[in-house]
Amino acid sequence: MPRKFLKRIMPDHHRMREHPYLQRFGQRLTEPKLWHLNRRSVAGGLALGVFIAFLPVLGQMVIAAAFAILLRLNLPVAVMSVWITNPFTIAPIYYFSYKVGTQILSEPLGQYAFSWSLEWFGREFAAVWQPLLLGSVICGLLAALLSVVCVRLIWRLVVIRNWLARRHSERQKHHSPK
Repeated sequence: MPRKFLKRIMPDHHRMREHPYLQRFGQRLTEPKLWHLNRRSVAGGLALGVFIAFLPVLGQMVIAAAFAILLRLNLPVAVMSVWITNPFTIAPIYYFSYKVGTQILSEPLGQYAFSWSLEWFGREFAAVWQPLLLGSVICGLLAALLSVVCVRLIWRLVVIRNWLARRHSERQKHHSPK
């Protein structure tokens, strides 16, 4: 079952409850739905985390945790899934989101020379924030929807495969000579 695989890779919920950033949520962390591994909670947690991962904001893990607690979705899945935007993927994801935003707003794709300064960031961010935000929301919603469909489909296929394997082994037990 997918549940067995997820239990092996998930962090221990007792340790997560003791995490300094998550202790801010107090007693809300004792809600069983936050830790339950079923198709609905895992798909919802993944969709939430993927959507937040596409948003160009700081503190994505804390935001994902807060919304997972508020919506009673799987907390570890939501927090871990924001890491699809990591140091290796963040630039291509946000650039693609920016391109989607410029297409929707019918704006020309800007050419920017990058430099590490607050002045550059303030000047250039003012020019790109609208298409970036719009593209990020649209791409995040589409990626979240796709993640829900994939989790539900894969979960169902694994359950069917396990059910067929059990049924096949039971038939072999009944038909094997004793």
